[in-house]
Amino acid sequence: MVISSSRVLIGSSLVPRTIEIEDGKIISINETNKADNTIIIPGFFDIHTHGGDMIDVNHIESYEDVNKLSRFFASKGVTSFLASVMTDTKETTERILKILRLAIERGVDGARLEGIHLEGPFLSLEYKGAMAPELILDGDPALFDHYQEISGNNILYITIAPEGKCALDLIKHIKREDRCKVSIGHSAAEYETAIEAIENGAVASTHTFNAMKLFHMHRPAISGAVLERDEVYTEVIADGFHLHPATVRLILKIKGNRKVIAITDSIMAAGLPDGNYKLGVNDVVVKNGDAQLLNGVRAGSTLTMDRAMRNIIKFTQSELSYISPLLSENAATMLGLDRGAIKVGYPADFVVLDNDLNLLETYVSGRKVYTKE
Repeated sequence: MVISSSRVLIGSSLVPRTIEIEDGKIISINETNKADNTIIIPGFFDIHTHGGDMIDVNHIESYEDVNKLSRFFASKGVTSFLASVMTDTKETTERILKILRLAIERGVDGARLEGIHLEGPFLSLEYKGAMAPELILDGDPALFDHYQEISGNNILYITIAPEGKCALDLIKHIKREDRCKVSIGHSAAEYETAIEAIENGAVASTHTFNAMKLFHMHRPAISGAVLERDEVYTEVIADGFHLHPATVRLILKIKGNRKVIAITDSIMAAGLPDGNYKLGVNDVVVKNGDAQLLNGVRAGSTLTMDRAMRNIIKFTQSELSYISPLLSENAATMLGLDRGAIKVGYPADFVVLDNDLNLLETYVSGRKVYTKE
């Protein structure tokens, strides 16, 4: 298979190129004289999503539910994703992990399900967000290992509040296993505790500035620690509700375009009208695209990755070539996966856009999984 465009994102430049694909991987990239109105960039990688198109990850019942979700994500330019499992009962979590394991092993029709993100249960009560307080637990390496075994070793990412009892022991334990990456969030941690977590293996910050203790001039807290430490990746929800555009600009200015990861934190309402929905055990109301619990606490988002792309460009006045790593390569690099770039030897995962950055086509391993009607 061969595909060409006058603007293909290679490294940090949009250049005319022909991409040759064999067995799902890019085998050569060559110059071309083709002139057209398309843009090809790496497919999006969403490492933090709870659902979309009426599918809630915590309520999946079958492989077909996951497959439907993967097709929906492909229609938004996503080529890889992690399914985010909210804090829930042990029985429900086990059931979800078994279904997700099946979907990973069997493969899905749309965006590739790379693995699982556990958002909890080892979180802070004070910054629980939409998590059920009665289900939040102290750090428990044995429980994590149990979940990892059930998942088929497919938990690649976990959010932990580092100030919790035994939380640092859990972070060290996960680091030694060297399979799953730790993100700190849903946390009341002070600066010193956050730094200790980073020095013991935490590599990212979950939806930065949301559901975490905020910066104070005398108490930098977790938010100050993750912005200060260059090695830490910072998740960003660029929906215009979770962060002011100036905050997005500030994070990007501090961290640079190689340490920010755009996520959706989307719920089942993504792609759907305002109304009443579920997020895990919670009832959620969506008004004007903003998802909230009945008490007014924000509960995930209705954002999709193609809108995140356009929003970040609008918020920051940056070029597409500059912000593309936020949508693709940074997530893959953080997880240690060869994804997220148009490069020889990598899977042929990319999207085709028009001049207005609207999605035309999505390819996963060289297979067209979405075409705009």
